[in-house]
Amino acid sequence: MKISGVDIRPGNIIEYEKGIWKVAKIQHTQPGKGGAYMQVEMKNLQDGRKTNVRFRSADTVEKVRLDTKDYQFLYEDGAMLVFMDTDTYEQITLPSDLLGDARPFLQDGMQVSLELWEEKPISVQLPTQIEAVIVEADAVVKGQTASSSYKPAVLDNGVRILVPPHIESGTRIVVDVYEQSYVGKAS
Repeated sequence: MKISGVDIRPGNIIEYEKGIWKVAKIQHTQPGKGGAYMQVEMKNLQDGRKTNVRFRSADTVEKVRLDTKDYQFLYEDGAMLVFMDTDTYEQITLPSDLLGDARPFLQDGMQVSLELWEEKPISVQLPTQIEAVIVEADAVVKGQTASSSYKPAVLDNGVRILVPPHIESGTRIVVDVYEQSYVGKAS
């Protein structure tokens, strides 16, 4: 399916220069002179290269359709991750760098979706939100307003995020995996 260069969104898989690329970040820019364009940061899913490309509205790219299949994460074996097909119980081993920045959020037994291109796994999608425990939170500084002041905290998986001042160490919270941001307290 062809899409315009300005319709590209993060997470899209596109075909570009005979390769399959996953869009990581986009920035829409409208300079004072000339036409608007989309600055796109993307990663090649076959060899791991990264690139930045400018797409104008007149440019079109092929959006790739991927098959998705549900798997369960079993365990880590060195730099490899072992997943099990939830239908056939077949196991598959994939490199951990396939998850990118979301890797620390992978938990034992977690249900994930593998994206397959021509029967080959090229991407692992975790749930967008998970629960985590705050293991370390800075003290609140008196005099800061509650509306805009967030403080640094460390999750049980070692990831640092910003949380509201009322969140204490030991609190269970909901975290957005891909934005690595605080969503709310866990119920």
